[in-house]
Amino acid sequence: MSRLAVVTGASGGIGRALARHHARKGGDLIVAARRLEALQSVKAELEGEFGVSVTPVACDLGTAEGVETLLEAARDAPVEMLINNAGFGGSGAFLDRALADDFAMLDVNVRALMALCHGIAPGMVARGKGRILNVGSTAGMMPGPLQATYFASKAYVNSFSQALDEELRPQGVTVTVLAPGYVETDFAARADLEGTLLTRRGQSAASAARVGYDAMMTGQLVAVNEPMLSVLVDWIIPLLPRRVVLKMVRRMQEKG
Repeated sequence: MSRLAVVTGASGGIGRALARHHARKGGDLIVAARRLEALQSVKAELEGEFGVSVTPVACDLGTAEGVETLLEAARDAPVEMLINNAGFGGSGAFLDRALADDFAMLDVNVRALMALCHGIAPGMVARGKGRILNVGSTAGMMPGPLQATYFASKAYVNSFSQALDEELRPQGVTVTVLAPGYVETDFAARADLEGTLLTRRGQSAASAARVGYDAMMTGQLVAVNEPMLSVLVDWIIPLLPRRVVLKMVRRMQEKG
C-alpha cells in the first residue's frame, strides 16, 4: 500500500476531510467509523476521484472490541500515518448529565486514542518512521463549564500527544496535536450546542483538516487552525484570572 494512513471518525466532518486530503496526495487509506454505509460512500468517492485504495472498517471505538477490530485490520499493514479524529462532546452541567454518557465520551476521546497509538506506533518505530495526528481542541487549553468532561478529555489529548512526541521523535516518529476552534460539522447538533455563542461562527472542516495534515507532515507539535485564536489561547487566556476564564467559557456555551 502507498503511504497508508489510518483515519478514525472518517465518515464525516474533519475526519472525512482529512481522508480526502490524504487521498488527494495519492495516499491509501484505512477509514474507520461506526456506519458502514457512510464509509462505503467515502471509499467510492476517494477511489473514484483519486485512484487510491480505501479499506472501510466499521467499528465502535467506544468499545474494546471496536478498537481491536481496527487494530486487527491494520496489524500487518505498513501504516505510515495514524490520524485519531474520532470523538464527540455533550453539553450540560456535569451533575445533570448521565455519568454513563460522560464515560462513553472518555472511551472514544481518550481510551481509543491511547489504544490506537499503543497498537500502531510500535510498527512505525520498527520501521524508523511514522507520523501521528491526534485531533484535540482549543477546548483542551482552558476549563469548560457546561462541557466539563469534553474540555477535560481534550486537555488530556493535548498533553498526551506532546509527551508522546518527545518519547517517539528520537525513533523517527512524530506526534502532532491539531487544536482547532469551532468547526462547521455535525458536532454542535450532537453536543446540543446549536444557538450558543460558541457555535455562531466556525471554520470549514476542509480548512481545519488542511492545517492539521500539513502540520503533521512537517512534524509540528501543536497546530491551531486560526492565527488569532492561537494568540488568544497562547498569550491572552493564560494571563486572565481563572474565574474570568470560567465565566467567559460558560457564557459562550449557554443558550438563550
